[in-house]
Amino acid sequence: MSFPWRPFALAALLSGAAFGAAAHDSWLSPSEVPPRAGRQLLQLSTGNRYPLQEFNPTAASLVRAQCSDGSAPTLALRPVREQPKWLELEASLRRGQAALACWLELKPFELVMEPAKVEVYFNEIRPPQALREAWAGMQARGVAWQESYRKFARIETAAAAKASAAQRALARRPAGLDLEIVVLGDAPVAVGQAIEFQVLREGQPLAGFPVELVSERSPLGIWRETDSEGRISHTLPFAGRWLLRGTDLRLAPQDRWSSLFVTLAIEAPPSRTALRPATP
Repeated sequence: MSFPWRPFALAALLSGAAFGAAAHDSWLSPSEVPPRAGRQLLQLSTGNRYPLQEFNPTAASLVRAQCSDGSAPTLALRPVREQPKWLELEASLRRGQAALACWLELKPFELVMEPAKVEVYFNEIRPPQALREAWAGMQARGVAWQESYRKFARIETAAAAKASAAQRALARRPAGLDLEIVVLGDAPVAVGQAIEFQVLREGQPLAGFPVELVSERSPLGIWRETDSEGRISHTLPFAGRWLLRGTDLRLAPQDRWSSLFVTLAIEAPPSRTALRPATP
């Protein structure tokens, strides 16, 4: 299925393709290839705007990758094949089980950005006003933009909707990533039902953090800001795959910048009422 996409300014954020790929969001998606029995296949991709896959993170960029089937211990998620626009990952499953959630961390990258493109970057991540003012002061002193960033991605698979409440709750536990978004509670993701999420940085709730929800069906995102407990709540208006995305940008010592990128992919099945035939 294809959708009309408007041009997004972040495509021009960086001049080099390798650097550009690294600076965009990275997310996990279900593989289009039917998995072998006892296997879970996922795609890790980087792109300008979800769900358009543009670049493949390499296997060498992975720091850690794991899955949960709703029981302990966690399962290893391993790279198996580098495709032009994604990295294929595979987990070996326990007999009769399915992967309910998977997550990973990518290695740090360094970035130097042209001043003219920083405002585009700011518009895409919505940093606090204090950081905009700090950058204005750096520009006045002729300081170049230098940034170190890391990425974290998580997915709750479609299989989670069919699992038990106890299995879902266990699979949704924080994985200990330096920045992660988790689904709260044990109810399945569903259209028309309020879903609560929490953003954690180093295991602690991250307050005042802007999160954008993007659907595979539309390029127009919905912005929310976490409360004092790092939580946001949202009711999905329609079924399909969604991505929650955010970037925690901070000013580091010696006029450098440090950022953590985070994504959470979820899927809402079609509502049962939508599948019922119309009453004559």
